[in-house]
Amino acid sequence: MENFFNWMSKPIPAEEIVIWFNVHNLNYEKIELFGDFFKSLYEIMRDTYLGEENGETKIALSDEDKISHFEWCWTTNLENFSKENIKFKKDGQHKDYFKSFFSDTFYNNKNLKVAIPEFLEDVFELEKPFTKSDLDILTEVYHLLEKNME
Repeated sequence: MENFFNWMSKPIPAEEIVIWFNVHNLNYEKIELFGDFFKSLYEIMRDTYLGEENGETKIALSDEDKISHFEWCWTTNLENFSKENIKFKKDGQHKDYFKSFFSDTFYNNKNLKVAIPEFLEDVFELEKPFTKSDLDILTEVYHLLEKNME
């Protein structure tokens, strides 16, 4: 149990983070870019999602509607980055990862949904202490996106 607690919450010394970045070939500029990709996808989803209960209106979207919404947001995000000459493949493991992440958090769990902005800051903010958990997630997302750049 102590190992899990340390993995989730114990800050790693800055020297070890530099070593981790070097061992896993993580580039600071790409970390920022991939963080922007993740954050902008979330913002598009948040700003265009119509399935929240809002006041007296109770709209429940079907699973098919949620998939369609994700697909539209994904394509919009890719197009926005493409306008800046930053191109990602439309389909692949990276898309599957994000689809699964947002299905588990954004679409199906209100408690986790509100924590997404803080989660993104924890994982992609280079000026704050990282935990082993943060580094594992960052490395996975980094390599998925890097592998699927055109």
